[in-house]
Amino acid sequence: MTDTGTDPASDTSLAPASASGPSGGAQPPDSGRSPRISRLEWGLVEAEGPAPAKDLVLYPGGGHPWDWAVHGTRHSTGVQPGDVRELLERGATVVVLSLGMDERLTIAPATLELLRQAGAEVHVKETRAAAALYNTLAAAGRPVGGLFHSTC
Repeated sequence: MTDTGTDPASDTSLAPASASGPSGGAQPPDSGRSPRISRLEWGLVEAEGPAPAKDLVLYPGGGHPWDWAVHGTRHSTGVQPGDVRELLERGATVVVLSLGMDERLTIAPATLELLRQAGAEVHVKETRAAAALYNTLAAAGRPVGGLFHSTC
């Protein structure tokens, strides 16, 4: 299933993260679960475990800042297959992709095809809606991974 709509009525509040030690270096208390997003604002995403960043990759057991240059991601070329391959390799069966706060980030067709072939449940949303959905799925114990872009 691919959910590409944004739901203006969705709850975009972010569940507070549990204390997981010093900011920026600790892994979530249960290393097999998807870390929750604790704060999201223009230019900043904070979650349990990884260091705060402008763009963040999250998956069951952890996460890290998202370096677009690694796989050639750009607003116009979109999220690349290599960006989501890591999520699948780390156990995500549900993938949440954010489009940015102003929905300027695209998703490459090859990326969606890779996710379809892998049998992943996919959700594509504006970043605030994506973060809220991701947190709901993570709180329910689903093996969710996501890519979060906190600007345009």
